[in-house]
Amino acid sequence: MAKLRRWRAYRNIERPFTRVSKFKKKSYIRMTPVRKVVRYDMGEEGKYGYVIDLIPKKTLQIRQEAIESARQTSIRWLEKNIVKGAGFHFKIRKYPYHILRENPLAAGAGADRMSTGMQKSYGKPIGTAIQIQKGDRLFSVEVNKQFVDVARKAFSRASQKLPCSFTIRATEKKS
Repeated sequence: MAKLRRWRAYRNIERPFTRVSKFKKKSYIRMTPVRKVVRYDMGEEGKYGYVIDLIPKKTLQIRQEAIESARQTSIRWLEKNIVKGAGFHFKIRKYPYHILRENPLAAGAGADRMSTGMQKSYGKPIGTAIQIQKGDRLFSVEVNKQFVDVARKAFSRASQKLPCSFTIRATEKKS
């Protein structure tokens, strides 16, 4: 499997010319990459007293691999530290819709003479990303009052898997 490029290659929000049409000949993106974020809504629905949100401090793109890694980390921490029966409701608020593309250049012997490449070339789809604005909610979890600190710890662990700094905000739900 090919190695992922560094995050800094995709962190800036750009809106490239993309067109996905129901008519194949008019569609510029020939395929959409496989989604790696498998679940967006986890836990038990119910009445919880507090909502904890993970909010980015910058506007940027986050690849789906980082989102899935952060989701797995936080869910594992919540399931391990919240008492059975008390429960939680975890939700990913954004969907990775932005298709990332890459123009592969030749590598190997003699590649130094042909690797100039086209500037701003269209490229092949290699993955998807979430475009998130400063202040938007990325993840949120609903818990009861005694588990607010557990949810904060879960989000602090998840934020270490993500490429920028985040704010963790806890708010009491109005009944």
